[in-house]
Amino acid sequence: MNTQVWSDFIQQNWLIIVIALIVLFVVLNLVKTMVKWVLVIIIVVAVLVYSGVSLDKIKNVVNDVTTETVDTVKTEATNVMMKEAKEAKYTSDAAGNFTITSPNLEMKGQKGNDKVEVSLRGVSLGQWKINDTVKSFISEAKNNSNVSPGK
Repeated sequence: MNTQVWSDFIQQNWLIIVIALIVLFVVLNLVKTMVKWVLVIIIVVAVLVYSGVSLDKIKNVVNDVTTETVDTVKTEATNVMMKEAKEAKYTSDAAGNFTITSPNLEMKGQKGNDKVEVSLRGVSLGQWKINDTVKSFISEAKNNSNVSPGK
């Protein structure tokens, strides 16, 4: 969120914020039950709604953060894939399923599919399309495990 927007909001609505903080302080000190937390949440939501922060804006911020986080983790996984390619081990079964493991990465797929399931340090990163980086990782893992590329 833009700090300038918050700064302007605080300058324009400082009195309401002070009143809300006083009410919160009184509620926290006088009310000793679960109702206290309901009142606190209502007051905070009221101040946020009054400030013009909508649920759509909050949703957009959460989506942006999620997208950035996923992209960062995928980039890290790709870097790990390139660094650990020489340590990767390829195993396959008769059905065409294969698993590639390295110290921090695990990849599962099936021969003929254009997607693989990728996990980084035990955390699933979902299905990835097989791109050049993934292809070279698979090829290097096959070479490390002495598996012919046709299998």
